Amino acid sequence: MSRPAGLLRGLSLVWLCALLASWTWQFVGPDPGEPTRSTPGVELLEVDREGHTTGRTVQLAFQEAGDASAPTIVLLHGNPGGSEDFDRLIPLLSKQFHVIAPDLPGFGNSQLEVSDYSLRAFAHYLLQLLDTLDVQRAHLLGFSMGGGVALQAWNIRPERVASVTLLSSIGVQELELLGDHQLNHALHLAQLRLVQGLSLGIPHFGSTDVFDRAVTYARWFSDSDQRPLRSILERIEVPVLVLHGEQDFLVPAAAAVEHARIVPHSELWLSDEGHLMVFRSVPFAPTLVDFVQRVEAGTARSRSDAEPDRLAAAAEPFDPGLVPPATGVFLLVLMLLIAVATLVSEDLACVAAGLMAARGQLSFLAATTGAFVGIFVGDLALFAAGRLLGRAAVRRRPLRWFVTETALSRASRWFERRGMAAIFISRFLPGMRLPTYFAAGVVGTSLAWFALWFALAGVLWTPALVGASMLLGERVLDSVTWLQDHTWTAIAIVTGLMMSVVKLGIPACSHRGRRQLLGTWRRWTRWEFWPPWLFYPPVVLYVGWLALRHGGIRAMTAVNPGIPAGGFVGESKADIHERLGSRARFLPATLLLPANRPVHERVAMVEQFLEQEGCQLPVVLKPDAGQRGEGVVFASSIEAVTDHLSETRSDVLAQQRLVGDEYGVFYYRHPDEESGHVFSITEKRLPEVIGDGLRTVEQLILDDDRACAMSQVYFDNVVERLGEVPGLGETVQIARLGTHCQGAQFLDACSCITPELEATIDHISKGFDGFFFGRYDLTAPSREALMAGRDLRIIELNGLTSEATHIYDPVTPLWKAWSVLFQQWRLAFQIGRRNQQLGAQTTSLLGLARLAWRFYSRRAPT
Repeated sequence: MSRPAGLLRGLSLVWLCALLASWTWQFVGPDPGEPTRSTPGVELLEVDREGHTTGRTVQLAFQEAGDASAPTIVLLHGNPGGSEDFDRLIPLLSKQFHVIAPDLPGFGNSQLEVSDYSLRAFAHYLLQLLDTLDVQRAHLLGFSMGGGVALQAWNIRPERVASVTLLSSIGVQELELLGDHQLNHALHLAQLRLVQGLSLGIPHFGSTDVFDRAVTYARWFSDSDQRPLRSILERIEVPVLVLHGEQDFLVPAAAAVEHARIVPHSELWLSDEGHLMVFRSVPFAPTLVDFVQRVEAGTARSRSDAEPDRLAAAAEPFDPGLVPPATGVFLLVLMLLIAVATLVSEDLACVAAGLMAARGQLSFLAATTGAFVGIFVGDLALFAAGRLLGRAAVRRRPLRWFVTETALSRASRWFERRGMAAIFISRFLPGMRLPTYFAAGVVGTSLAWFALWFALAGVLWTPALVGASMLLGERVLDSVTWLQDHTWTAIAIVTGLMMSVVKLGIPACSHRGRRQLLGTWRRWTRWEFWPPWLFYPPVVLYVGWLALRHGGIRAMTAVNPGIPAGGFVGESKADIHERLGSRARFLPATLLLPANRPVHERVAMVEQFLEQEGCQLPVVLKPDAGQRGEGVVFASSIEAVTDHLSETRSDVLAQQRLVGDEYGVFYYRHPDEESGHVFSITEKRLPEVIGDGLRTVEQLILDDDRACAMSQVYFDNVVERLGEVPGLGETVQIARLGTHCQGAQFLDACSCITPELEATIDHISKGFDGFFFGRYDLTAPSREALMAGRDLRIIELNGLTSEATHIYDPVTPLWKAWSVLFQQWRLAFQIGRRNQQLGAQTTSLLGLARLAWRFYSRRAPT
């Protein structure tokens, strides 16, 4: 392990220990208690947004000033904040009015945790507070998000509200943040999850409530829904005063203008102030006092007093062209969001940036700059990861989930041949950016040159993708007007088109890309390449039906009493090898390497094994409990043996490599029968490509009609030779294991079933007490030797879940493959049921689950 990787692992361990200690302290440590109140408090019933009580109570603090007999003004703060937001305003108002300024739940000195932080729920808390204080009617002033609470309070109980003042207030959804509820909610939800993650991921031992308050701050945004506010504004009847600053960087002044338009009797006051003018000189105070006095005197306008021309203007639909472009701090926030989004998906972030530019929320230059900055930082991070962690990091999680050793090796060779040009070109080749930039760090490229080249590539790539999304977005949004009210549909259409260009159009411009697209098409149109989740559902359903018919799943686990659970999963190959010991002449030399022995001892055991058995390298190393060829390697040197054992934490078998043609022979015998039968024979061919003196091994694989469908598997198998140009007629074997998922081609060889072969396989099987059903993977010198049952050597024996693999012959139709597997499982249940009747032990469904868990938890490399 490299020193940087070791340091990172050490720091991670220290962090984890501190985190566990912090969590423990928060659960068992002393309760920090409620915050000290310097203001009055009341106990209210906890409610949800519909006003339904939960059976719990909520402590709510508030400030109160002025003569209680005077008209009441309730001041509702924003988020984050509290009643202290109005410390400058309260003294000015309390001279003439009764002033109440609550700390809404989750803020100030009120209770932090409640079940619902929505605007409507907070409006219910406000009405409860007025009931508790015996205030029958009040003027409501809502600052920022508090304006939404005031509007919801009028909507719930209009008779309790004398007037509404919107101070730098939120309102219509179209002019809030990204302009769409779904987009905004997704952003707010991401913000909430980030804050919650930081609260859980940073050790703080409960010493501060900063994280708790941050969570409530994010919860209010996440739980709130501004869509109903337009309808409320269009219906509100009481006098309304709109106070707003033209320099507001959070809620644009255009929102105040729109509120004044759709409330035809409202009064609009604009100043050169910003969003936070309530914290400074409160220049709006005289206007507010005059407004409330006129409401009390009955001279302020209500909806019934609205002028006809303003009523007509209010009836007009919203004009999307009025959405102002983001400026100032808000513009920087949007650009930062785009930059962060590129770290998740560059292409989608660029598409989203282009759509925002098409909607007029920010300029093309701002959208492109935000995307470019994120891409630039992400590319530097990949380069730094390669420089710090080195090549070995791709063998470990989590990096191996994103880049394979094959991709890294290919990128390294390409980089060595093309130098900086490879960095530039990889920006435009899907799938090559990550391994190429990581490889540049691994080989010690100059940071300055690297940054220069990928900056140049980014300058070309980013504007092109953002600009295309913007132009396409404009066309879609302009030509299909209903999409303006269906944001997700528009995004899905534009994103789908752009991703098609990126994932299909760009690859189609090169021969390599076209061949890989063809390979992808064949993987989905030829069932032999289907993933298990697509191929096996009918088989699983049929096995379930068989289980019901034979009294439960237990029956099949008795199919091979000599193998745990019949060979369902995780059976020991070493144990099976030992049980076949009476037929030793058919078996290769094999050695078990226990996982609990140090690496150097296991390596010494391999060296001694090779010497004693007279075996030559390469030696086969495979998991003692494995399946489908996973984890099998051919180690051609002791260094390769050491590397593999260093990365594996499970028991490993070292086995003599057998030569000859490889076959899969499926055998079964009913317990009441004297002799067994060969059910299936598969000929396993290891594919190869033939050189022409012109094309590389990689090109030969891609140009092969079948190999292109499994090109990545073959690339992994011959990673060191991909750039080699074989001579005319030279063959290069591109698969090493007789396993279909590892690249071997399976052909139907059932015509090789002969009485002689059946007799030999039956003889071998009877030497294994308790074996009735499974597949031998074996070698034979030739097809004729196989049919004669002569000179067979067994690679391994698999039990219950092995398959009659001749079905993977390309000419086998899908229905025939399923039919063979149905027949195979019928035999398994019939044999298992009979063995069960004869007293064989069975395994329960829970037992099978435990075996599977044990197998999959142990097989992962470190």
